[in-house]
Amino acid sequence: MGLAYRADIDGLRAIAVVAVVLFHGHIPPFRGGFVGVDVFFVLSGFLITSILRRDMEAEAFSLVDFYDRRVRRIFPALFVMLAGVTALAAFILLPRQMMDYAGSLIPSALFYANIHFQQALNYFGPDADEVPLLHVWSLAVEEQFYIVFPLLLFGFLRMGGRKAAAGGLMALALGSLLFAEYYLGSAP
Repeated sequence: MGLAYRADIDGLRAIAVVAVVLFHGHIPPFRGGFVGVDVFFVLSGFLITSILRRDMEAEAFSLVDFYDRRVRRIFPALFVMLAGVTALAAFILLPRQMMDYAGSLIPSALFYANIHFQQALNYFGPDADEVPLLHVWSLAVEEQFYIVFPLLLFGFLRMGGRKAAAGGLMALALGSLLFAEYYLGSAP
């Protein structure tokens, strides 16, 4: 059983898509592509948390079923996209570019493209527009969330119920924010 349809969430998704498309279209003054991705992350987090909480509180949660639904929803489109981009890359890219592309295929398919691209290039640099699978970084982040978050939420709920879950997740969020601030502050 899914959640009830929410027109407000579809509206926010539309705004996020427009922000991303305008950003990638280099249409001034729209520079909100990253904001659009952030909106998707927040919506995804809200929806997944709602589903998980409902299932866990009803004692109907199955980690296998949850992961199965994620795989069925994401893998078909991901693999069609990877096949299509690979076919185009074979005709468009130069040999060196094709080697770089090939090196990004496995990280993209296994949901660690964000880590791969963070190590391989400057995401905000001028060459980033020429990386065919760079857009998969956000999917990798979302999938990493899907892998880790249900385990955390389940563990916190089992340890002490809703208060423990809320407290534990707040502590993790604060710790993550402090780490990001430290990391950004120490970056060259």
